[in-house]
Amino acid sequence: MRSVRVRILAILAVLVIAGVGAWQLLPSGEAKTDAITVGTSDIVSSLDPAGAYDAGSWAIYSNIYQSLMTFKPGAIVPEPDAAESCAFVGQKLQTYQCKLRDDLTFSNGRKITAEDVKHSFDRIFTIKSDVGPAGLFPTLDSVTTEGRTITFNLSSKDATFPQKLATGAAAIVDSTKYPADELRKGNQVDGSGPYVLRSYESGTRAELVPNLKYKGALKKTGQAVTINYFKASEDLLTAWKNGDIEVAHRQLPSETLAELDEGDPDVRVTEAASAEIRNIIFNTRDDSPFGTKKVRQAVAALLDRGPLVSKVYQGTVQPLYSLIPTGYIGHSTPFFDAYPASDPKRAKKLLEEAGVETPVAVNFAYREGDMYTKETAELRRQLEKDGLFKVSVKAVEWTRYQKGYAAGEYDMYTVGWFPDFPDPDTFSQPLVGTGNVLHSGYSSKKMDQLIAATQQYSDRGRTSNDFKEMQKLVGEDVPLLPLWQKKDYVVAKTGVAGSQYLSDGTGFWRLWELNRI
Repeated sequence: MRSVRVRILAILAVLVIAGVGAWQLLPSGEAKTDAITVGTSDIVSSLDPAGAYDAGSWAIYSNIYQSLMTFKPGAIVPEPDAAESCAFVGQKLQTYQCKLRDDLTFSNGRKITAEDVKHSFDRIFTIKSDVGPAGLFPTLDSVTTEGRTITFNLSSKDATFPQKLATGAAAIVDSTKYPADELRKGNQVDGSGPYVLRSYESGTRAELVPNLKYKGALKKTGQAVTINYFKASEDLLTAWKNGDIEVAHRQLPSETLAELDEGDPDVRVTEAASAEIRNIIFNTRDDSPFGTKKVRQAVAALLDRGPLVSKVYQGTVQPLYSLIPTGYIGHSTPFFDAYPASDPKRAKKLLEEAGVETPVAVNFAYREGDMYTKETAELRRQLEKDGLFKVSVKAVEWTRYQKGYAAGEYDMYTVGWFPDFPDPDTFSQPLVGTGNVLHSGYSSKKMDQLIAATQQYSDRGRTSNDFKEMQKLVGEDVPLLPLWQKKDYVVAKTGVAGSQYLSDGTGFWRLWELNRI
């Protein structure tokens, strides 16, 4: 008998249109002990919102912290959460104001004030962590408060600013607990989201219980949840098979995902259209071989995405030929247009024009993990098979990996990317703008102008041509090389309801939707 499979595709249509330790805090009256167990191989790199800009960290932030705005599943327009109301002031789209709700408290019982919101943003830029979210707010000049009103003063127009306020970067923290000039140490969390962090062991598990004091956009706070973290997809699969977890999300092995249609009747599989992408990032600094554009273009000329899709990922991904994935305004295919097929002769000519000796010696780093090892082996094979490159590969633990590419230690490296919010802007400034969060060293005046142009319009349909021009420039300069776009899978035992709402393919994690039948 075939397993229950739920396909969520509506989101795609919508987007087209538009140390180890433990800490404990139990909310008053909390008595649930039968926690739903969730497994993932996404790792939390920091519990402090000023210190992380990655999928694993933001997934838990959306449950234990609260932002001024939030997104309902499938929505492209955010709605107030910690805010009572939010809106632009005037027509310039450079002043944005929110009025904070008057009934909010942190999980420690302290009342939330507008000054806490200001503090939460100010410390991001004061600390400026090399793996933090400061790059998401390039237009934010200052934050001021008056009573419950918070005013965000922008240096230029940014129609996407309300959406950025719904992300993990905008999580509100307690100004008396989170230092202004450094990340909070330890595993303590003081937030106001739908869950309270009951206990946490870094890289191993997190126990969450409903926050009975939560006030905001959500109508429910769900059941207790225990998140189990695994280093590799195979470890996650073993836990699933052994019955140690009831819900699995990101990432079961591709071979397992490809065969899920033939699973048992006690399993529910949700398959959602997703904007998760993966790119090769080039270190474009002068001290790297990829500081020369033609060397980057040579890699683009060699790449064959077919084996990655069919052999490595078993058809659970699709080839990607652009900066902006399928389903978003302005999507085009500049890399298919410029490099329709692997062409070693063209790659050789480009390297000759670059004046470099072959094979070009490069180091290639990747996040440790079984699937990434297979992916990197295939990419290395393609680069070396014609004698044009000599590639040394290195697997690095996730937290160290982020710091390594931020410091410019690698010539090339692979990074997956989830959208921060449902707009193509999330693939522009953070990935290819000057000072981008990928730390590629890439900077282009023309690119920055195009990014600024796309942020001018509340009517996002008017940005399409600028985004297409932006993608064309990426195809010419090749600061990164798109590999694939992936579907999103959530696998759950049929005794757990609501798993189809856990993820809508945009990176938000809605644990409060899970409940026992």
